[in-house]
Amino acid sequence: MINEIIAELKEVTQELNNSIKLDIEDVKKANHESLVQRNEIKLKLMDKLSSLKKELNVQLSNEYSNGIDISIYRDSVDELEKGLKELYKINGKLASIVLPVKEMYKDIIDEITMKNGGTLVEVMA
Repeated sequence: MINEIIAELKEVTQELNNSIKLDIEDVKKANHESLVQRNEIKLKLMDKLSSLKKELNVQLSNEYSNGIDISIYRDSVDELEKGLKELYKINGKLASIVLPVKEMYKDIIDEITMKNGGTLVEVMA
């Protein structure tokens, strides 16, 4: 059971990793439609990752409580951890691309708002 959970965690991690790499490419190409379409999928994958992680912890705890040496899973868990660290790293790369753009848009909107007396859109009658 534990090996299956670890395998599924690795698969979900790789799917998220691939999605984020595609996001980076789409940000560079300003392909916003693909980014939006992938968001829902990524949210589901993140939920799945979270629930599988909880299930893995429960199963490891159960085996430990039953006197089973859980160190037999060490290599698989280490490999999973490596994949998660890579996911964290690539997600940070995406954030470093997206956050400055977000800040630039915020600055533009703030400037327009300030010039229009506190409103984003000036209505002329």
